[in-house]
Amino acid sequence: MMKSRFEAHVCICFVALKVYKELERLLKLSEIRMSVDKVLALAQTIVTIQINLPQNKETISKTMLMKRHQRIAPLFTDEFWVTR
Repeated sequence: MMKSRFEAHVCICFVALKVYKELERLLKLSEIRMSVDKVLALAQTIVTIQINLPQNKETISKTMLMKRHQRIAPLFTDEFWVTR
């Protein structure tokens, strides 16, 4: 059991590193001149509001980007996440 837990931990660490490096690559490609750590810290301050409309059961979501989020605003567009 200990071996499988160790292997799972190593796998999770590898995937986390891969995601981190991919975000780093995308930031560089998009000319967002910030470190991944700074982008993640700034992204934690962003709020998304969801409103549920009772009559038609529709949900509307709105991400609230403030002036301080301007440098990372491209991350919140659908076009940014298209495979590059």
